[in-house]
Order: sequence, then C-alpha cells, then structure tokens
Amino acid sequence: MRAVGVVVTGRVQGVSFRMYAAEEGRRLGLTGWVRNEQDGSVAAHLEGDDDAVAAMLAWCRTGPPAARVEHVAVAEAEPTGATSFTITY
Repeated sequence: MRAVGVVVTGRVQGVSFRMYAAEEGRRLGLTGWVRNEQDGSVAAHLEGDDDAVAAMLAWCRTGPPAARVEHVAVAEAEPTGATSFTITY
C-alpha cells in the first residue's frame, strides 16, 4: 500500500481534470480524493498498490485532453484508510 499527495499545476482547472482524475483513480482501484485549489492547481491524495499509484501519477503528467500540465509535485503521505475515490470541494 502506498499513499501520496499530489499537486498538479498548469492549465488544470476548467478542463474537467477532477472528473477525469476520479474516473481514472476508480478504474485503477485507488482510493482518496481530488480537488481544485485556490491557486489554480489541482491537489489529490492517492492510496493503493504501488503499480496503481504509479499509473495514476503517469496519468497526472498528461491529464485530460484539454489540460496542459506543467508540473506534478509528489510527496509520500500517510494512508487515511479511504474507502472510495471522491471529488472534494
């Protein structure tokens, strides 16, 4: 089990990044959350097996079709025991 915090910057708000991220996280069997930040970035907390987390981080580096990802910051985190992958506001 791996848990990470992620901050994605670039053109990542107003392009359905959260919706696509939640769909991809669920598809990969991850738990956690994704949300827009006031500074224009998107933050996420991801929990799951190493391969699924790595796949989601790879997805975050591209994002959905209309996004232009400039940077993805990743920090190891403590698992929260989340049971689903949600969009938070």
